[in-house]
Amino acid sequence: MHSNLPTARATPVALRQARRQLLDQGGVPTGLLDERLARSWSRSLDFGLQASGRTPGAPHASTAQLARALEHQRELVAHARPVMEFVFEQTRDSDCMVILADSGGLLLHTLGDAAFLDRASRVALRPGATWHEQYRGTNAIGTAMAEQIPVAVHASEHYLERNGFLTCAAAPIHDPAGRLLGALDISGDHRGYHPHTLGLARSAARMIEHKLFETRHAGHIRLRFHSQIEGIGSVTECQLAVSPEGWLLGANTGALQWLCLGRDSIGRVQLEAVWPLAHMLVLQPGPATVRQVFGPSGGQVWLRVDLGRSRALPLPRTVTTPTAFTEPATCDALGALDTGDATFRAALDKARRVVGKPIALLLQGESGVGKEVFARAVHAAGPRKNSPFVAVNCAALPEALIEAELFGYSPGAFTGARREGSPGRLREAHGGTLLLDEVGDMPLAFQARLLRVLQERQVQPLGGGKTVALDFFLVCATHRQLRDEMQAGRFREDLYYRINGLTLHLPPLRERSDQGALIERLLATLAPGQSLQLAPSLVTAFLHFNWPGNVRQLANALCTACALLDEGDSLIDWHHLPDDLAQDLRSNTVAADTVADTATEGPLRAQSVRTMERVLLQCNGNVSQAARQLGVSRNTLYRKLGGK
Repeated sequence: MHSNLPTARATPVALRQARRQLLDQGGVPTGLLDERLARSWSRSLDFGLQASGRTPGAPHASTAQLARALEHQRELVAHARPVMEFVFEQTRDSDCMVILADSGGLLLHTLGDAAFLDRASRVALRPGATWHEQYRGTNAIGTAMAEQIPVAVHASEHYLERNGFLTCAAAPIHDPAGRLLGALDISGDHRGYHPHTLGLARSAARMIEHKLFETRHAGHIRLRFHSQIEGIGSVTECQLAVSPEGWLLGANTGALQWLCLGRDSIGRVQLEAVWPLAHMLVLQPGPATVRQVFGPSGGQVWLRVDLGRSRALPLPRTVTTPTAFTEPATCDALGALDTGDATFRAALDKARRVVGKPIALLLQGESGVGKEVFARAVHAAGPRKNSPFVAVNCAALPEALIEAELFGYSPGAFTGARREGSPGRLREAHGGTLLLDEVGDMPLAFQARLLRVLQERQVQPLGGGKTVALDFFLVCATHRQLRDEMQAGRFREDLYYRINGLTLHLPPLRERSDQGALIERLLATLAPGQSLQLAPSLVTAFLHFNWPGNVRQLANALCTACALLDEGDSLIDWHHLPDDLAQDLRSNTVAADTVADTATEGPLRAQSVRTMERVLLQCNGNVSQAARQLGVSRNTLYRKLGGK
């Protein structure tokens, strides 16, 4: 259960002592303050904020910038306004105001008593101001989002002394996919402090989240549950949204707490894995009735399953459209790359954890495995997705021009320079993501200069000029083993450790277990709506080919095959392939008959539909158990039974 911040109000004497020790010693002794308040004060100090006096440099949006922010957060604002008006009616004439902020702390909308609004505007508590901790120190809005919990900050608990006349309570607002959208805050004069204000802010945030859930998942399968039958359909109910294939698409705070799941579980787990009984109920289409069921931990709840415009989860014997894999709808670009391979999925999961954090990403893998595609997905899944993505191929730049290309140059810096100069690729990536592709091929002489720029996060263009600050998420990619390159003296060790915040190895295509699903995905992209398939002998040859060019080679081959199809054809066969690839496939060391024999021994072996149905019946419809007994994946079982 969420608690306020701090859990017990510190006395004015304790606050003064804690502030003095923080400023003198750089930290607050354990036990003197609530640990979350102490963490927030420490962050404020680390941001370089002075507790007393005015704090310069806090950003304030212009009218045009605020209008763009309101348009960008239109859905959030639309659902928040009615709730804010309701809260304001409960607090009218009590010297307070209701505030909506976005995830960066920008105040989007306020309602309040006129007299208090005037006082609040003197400390920039008005639309357009930013109340991130970086600029305002400990405050309910910024600290609630930093700690990801509802918090109350009262009087001198604010880090900046000039905000000490305030008492504030805020709760973070998350969308159904678990992403932080902003915060709902109630601020007032500290003399009017009431402990129930935090509960009101938390309830208001929950109401907004409820409306967002209803809007986002109106057409999906939804599970509504509550400990009391009367709670179904109310703002207090727990809600889950599930895809037709069983992936968890969305969840509200109550559902996550009841299932003991984190927000990062959304889009990454299946209902069957966390609540098997509910999964079985969804498999049984029918009227939306409320029934009492056991939860995964044994407690009972009342549950209603609404199918919306979606069909129920597919039973194997009724699947009509065979698919090798249906991606988990994670609502981000990384999830869109997941076609079932465990190693590749692990890389996606790790990348998702560093998105938005100042951790450099190093992608290693053979040429053609999709390193740039992976990097673009990381960018599109993060908070910088609306900012530039700049990719630089270090191997393709002439050594003489690499500095000018990356760092930019002033007008007339060298012969042949453009008259107006150039900002350089690093500056073009400011605010977004920079991909240094094939960084292992960067000239050794240039590596020291790049290291300094990455350390100082600023660059000076060639030919002189003003030094410019840089802010970008760094992704590096290479097909080389940089550790070997270091030992050979071709790559600087200090640069390696600067770019190696998290190293991810992307597997080559020949080692991936999801080749079938990947082929289906590529065909669906190349020829949408045509339901193209490979000839059976071609499937066998593809699965046992080494693919030296990896995914790039596979995609090019399928693109060519699609172009060579006659109108109305839906089957890709040998004659649709490029001649060189067809020759390589036929001369592959594994003969076709040997491949066929081998395929009967492992996960690729063909099972008769009748055998599959019998085993599935013996397992009482448990697809996972039947797949394990048959030695195939769940998706293979779905595909075989769906295509009978």
